[in-house]
Amino acid sequence: MKTNPLPVALVQERNHGDAEANLAVIEQRVAEAAAQGARLVLLQELHNGAYFCQHESVAEFERAEPIPGPSTERLGALARKHGVVLVGSLFERRAAGLYHNTAVVFEKDGSIAGKYRKMHIPDDPGFYEKFYFTPGDLGFRPVDTSVGRLGVLVCWDQWYPEAARLMALAGAELLLYPTAIGWDPDDAQDEKIRQRDAWVLSHRGHAVANGLPVLSCNRVGHEPSPLGASGIDFWGNSHVLGPQGEFIAEAGTEPTLLLCEVDLQRSEHVRRIWPFLRDRRIDAYDGLLKRYLD
Repeated sequence: MKTNPLPVALVQERNHGDAEANLAVIEQRVAEAAAQGARLVLLQELHNGAYFCQHESVAEFERAEPIPGPSTERLGALARKHGVVLVGSLFERRAAGLYHNTAVVFEKDGSIAGKYRKMHIPDDPGFYEKFYFTPGDLGFRPVDTSVGRLGVLVCWDQWYPEAARLMALAGAELLLYPTAIGWDPDDAQDEKIRQRDAWVLSHRGHAVANGLPVLSCNRVGHEPSPLGASGIDFWGNSHVLGPQGEFIAEAGTEPTLLLCEVDLQRSEHVRRIWPFLRDRRIDAYDGLLKRYLD
């Protein structure tokens, strides 16, 4: 039986050095979240370690593991122990030479309810993900859980309205984004603010355009570059939005357990006054299937 409003928690954390240390902290935070009533807990992108995509190195593939595998066993046990639906983010080894950036959804009994493989893969200075991750092949399919139908996407997917829309069209009741995003410490302060504000605005746009709550969990802290560059300052600012893009909760730039309640019935009410799905001109959108309209 679904609970409304739904108590949710976002675990915004820094890297603590290795998978064992990070998972130990995650276990503490999930226990705290459950003790305060959370029924859905979202972790950040690639939470088991450092954001290793700042450089290209074959040695980093040693971080990858199968799904199911050691981390899913541990996270599943954590979900079962505390009776929460838990969304994790792992470096998946599917086969030799075939790896994905994969979000895994655990039901409250510890079983794997479903997974999503990141579809949009960036390749930018400091974010060399195309070297490591094969684009997802599971499509934009929500995962059914005891707390609702979750439209799980991952980080770079957040810049694509098509991804959020397709999750919404498939019946997602919430949009969730495990994320690892930050700025170059050498950037000018006004540029940093523009980048962060654009990120928040993209999520608010997904909430408004689809009439859905949005949960985005980012990491925090400075992570040095193995290449000797400036590294990345992950800016945190994890947040929970309502279906009109309103802030329900927002974190700052420090490790934070962000707790709040999401009213799942508001989407129904908002969509009645803003019936965007009704008014879509699906007969006129063929151009969206092209790279560019020359």
